[in-house]
Amino acid sequence: DVLDAMSITTERVDGFEADDIIATLTLHAREQGLDVLILTGDRDAFQLVDDHVTVLYPKRGVSEIARMGPTEVEEKYGLTPRQYPDFAALRGDPSDNLPNIPSVGEKTAAKWIREFGNLDALLDGADTVKGKVGEALRAHLDQVRTNRQLTELVKDVPLDTTIEALRRDGFDSEKVHTVFDALQFRVLRERLFEMTDGLSANTEPVEDAFDGVLVDVSRDGELADWLKTLPDGETVAVACSGTWGSGTGDLTGVAIATQTGEAISVDPAMLSTADDDALADFFADEAKSKVMHAAKGWMLAMFARGWQFAGLAADIELSAYLVLAGQRALTVADLAERFLSKRLPIGESSTGQLSLTTDDLAAREQLAAEARAINEVNDELVDQLLKRGADQLLATVELPLVEVLAKMERVGIALDVPYLQQVEREYESEIAKAESSAHELVGRPFNLGSPKQLQEILFGERDLPKTKKIKTGWSTDADALTTLAATTEDPLPTVLLRWRDVSKLRQTVAGLLPLADGEGRIHTTFQQTVAATGRLSSTEPNLQNIPIRTEEGRRIRAGFVVGQGFESLLTADYSQIEMRIMAHLSGDDALIAAFESGEDLHSTMASQVFSVSPDEVDAEQRRQIKAMSYGLAYGLSAFGLSQQLSITAAEARDLMDTYFERFDNVAQYLNSAVDQARATGYTETLMGRRRYLPDLTSDNRQRREMAERMALNAPIQGSAADIVKVAMLQVDEALTQAGLSSRLLLQVHDELVVEVAEGEADRVQELVVTNMESVGQLSVPLAVSVGIGRSWFDAAH
Repeated sequence: DVLDAMSITTERVDGFEADDIIATLTLHAREQGLDVLILTGDRDAFQLVDDHVTVLYPKRGVSEIARMGPTEVEEKYGLTPRQYPDFAALRGDPSDNLPNIPSVGEKTAAKWIREFGNLDALLDGADTVKGKVGEALRAHLDQVRTNRQLTELVKDVPLDTTIEALRRDGFDSEKVHTVFDALQFRVLRERLFEMTDGLSANTEPVEDAFDGVLVDVSRDGELADWLKTLPDGETVAVACSGTWGSGTGDLTGVAIATQTGEAISVDPAMLSTADDDALADFFADEAKSKVMHAAKGWMLAMFARGWQFAGLAADIELSAYLVLAGQRALTVADLAERFLSKRLPIGESSTGQLSLTTDDLAAREQLAAEARAINEVNDELVDQLLKRGADQLLATVELPLVEVLAKMERVGIALDVPYLQQVEREYESEIAKAESSAHELVGRPFNLGSPKQLQEILFGERDLPKTKKIKTGWSTDADALTTLAATTEDPLPTVLLRWRDVSKLRQTVAGLLPLADGEGRIHTTFQQTVAATGRLSSTEPNLQNIPIRTEEGRRIRAGFVVGQGFESLLTADYSQIEMRIMAHLSGDDALIAAFESGEDLHSTMASQVFSVSPDEVDAEQRRQIKAMSYGLAYGLSAFGLSQQLSITAAEARDLMDTYFERFDNVAQYLNSAVDQARATGYTETLMGRRRYLPDLTSDNRQRREMAERMALNAPIQGSAADIVKVAMLQVDEALTQAGLSSRLLLQVHDELVVEVAEGEADRVQELVVTNMESVGQLSVPLAVSVGIGRSWFDAAH
């Protein structure tokens, strides 16, 4: 499918292997005087090598490739390419099911061919070969002859194609996008379009793609005069160059383009005071409607200059995200290529941030072209959003959230740096203790982080039960070590797990400390366009990865503290939001009643499944039902449940059957959710966020089953994400409207973190709970648990 989309010819001939077709094409190409490169991991191709045929042989994936010409083949084997099939017949090839001669390795095989000149002479003189290897050769003469016949590549495969017909033409980028969307190729898509610049068959020439008039505003006052000509109500596009991150940024260029293609492009550092003020007024004017790409980052850069921003009418990155959930090729260049079949005449980094300055005409024209592209892409995306019913989600949730997230990133959250430095030292001490214990148990020093050494020690020296087989041997991952720790009396797996756990914790702390700014605050970056479900993600640092399940991990949260001038941190966490959404979507009376009872959900559900009273439910029964309930939304199978609970698959199946007997509408909903998604091609959240899943009708079982799991998960996780986002908007608005100084700092999973100003705790708690519980109209009430303390850890307890 990928090759077809890229207009690359494929050849298939019944009864012949791929290397036979390659050999035939090689011969045809040589007859036309062409040089040939063959990229293959099959060493049989070495027999084709000559002064005009080179094999590109992957030594380590595609990251290290050896060019094998006649000289290289001779250096490696001491044989000519013509002698290679004779050598291969003696060596055998397990990948082709060709047995080798026992006790005869590559060195012996090569030595024989060098001595006798070729295989026929060797076989004729087999009686003269002495020793056990000679006996082995004579015992396997028929097999060697068969091997030789099979290693010789066929060079006259009947092909209908010609070399000229194989010439690579430009591909249809829309076909490539369609296939890559279905296969969820992200990085590969970016690499492809970087490598094939200009090869797409349906793109306009670069110089004609985004033409327009570039107005000269180089003299003082001309920029201010031009901005006055922009009428209220007309949307203009804004493109910027520079950098952003860690709650700040730097603008090196600004371009503004009108709907007619007229544009200006300036370097903010070169503006006069009057023009700088005029541009600042333009960005702060809500009546001036603006469309941008990745607006949040550029807002941070503007804030760093002392400018304010208002009037964001569209962000084409967010629009494209709603149209193409799950895809990451969302730079301006990617979107112009995809939706307009046009290429931008500019180079973009992998983050989409331009690396150029605007002190020359070419650079200014490039930035102006990007602004024009933003306008054109936005026009196309408006139609796409309407077709998908996502226009309201953009207008009422995603766009307003941009400004809220920008404020949160600017503010950051305070770190107790001395405390975390002490925690890091304590973790280092624990790491050293675990390492010392491991060395003592083994009786010598070794690298605890080396899977190869662990394999040798655990399964060789200590003869522990074999774990899951992987490419490099037996698995030594966390699951494998946990199993060994639970099923053997050997203390080493437990020590290794301890070493790994504490090493990860130390790494987390070590990664946080350098990120604190001069005021001791850390500024994460919230990503709106990464998770296909609509969840926000957090990077540099990823605060969603701060451990919470273990007491030691929660010590790290104690390092996130209330900042100077504020009283406390408040955490507000939605309680069991995904299960509440499941109850609403399924309409299951028993599940709804469990929530309305106000009792512990999992205990109440367990009492129904196991037919006991709620106070008779033990910890194991509650654990089983909790695993079941949350797992169902992720397509949990009986086997998966058995692995989680350490029970047999049959026991897990019985548990699931009993569960669905008690909550039969849940089972009906889960089945109907997949069927409906297969019929429509997409899933939909309570607020209309769609996720298209073309693989639901795939002939490939693995792809189809993965899409089915996504169809179960997307409406529930996506609805939870939408609810949390609306809660953020409402809480931020309520804090502002109430004139409070308290401010929203973080959103992590289903939790909001607020920095509470002096004397505002009671008012903030009431406001936060009221606004979070009022989001959405579910058939079960939303519940919010609140904590207050000097640190993130204290507030959550």
